Amino acid sequence: MKNALKVLVVALTTLAFSGVSFAQEKKATPATPAAPATEKKSEMKSEKPKTTRITGEVTSVDAKAGTLTVKAKDKETNLTADTKAKGALEKVKVGDMVKVSYTEKDGKMVASSIAKTETKAKTTKPEEKKSDMTEKKTEKK
Repeated sequence: MKNALKVLVVALTTLAFSGVSFAQEKKATPATPAAPATEKKSEMKSEKPKTTRITGEVTSVDAKAGTLTVKAKDKETNLTADTKAKGALEKVKVGDMVKVSYTEKDGKMVASSIAKTETKAKTTKPEEKKSDMTEKKTEKK
């Protein structure tokens, strides 16, 4: 009985330490290959930048410097025109509605295309609506 107990204790001790050694090997393996992490960074840089579109009102233009500021939904975006968009930049003036396609490069918004859009026709002014309503109410009496 004592021999069986000793064999059981030795077997359990061996099993416990072998599990620890396997755990250490698994932790060490992922930490050693530094090359794939470097490859991932270079892959990220080689991806094409995402093109974004914005439609809004031009608040400032500088054709010589190649800059443009567009206000859309209470947010102003400062853009720099690339060589393709500089020709269109000369035709745009403050107050025009434009549709701009741009990408972000090195923290700057670089416009690749600038196109004027049609301004929406405004409906009757709220002041006019109020005066029409008051006239109708007085006519009914």
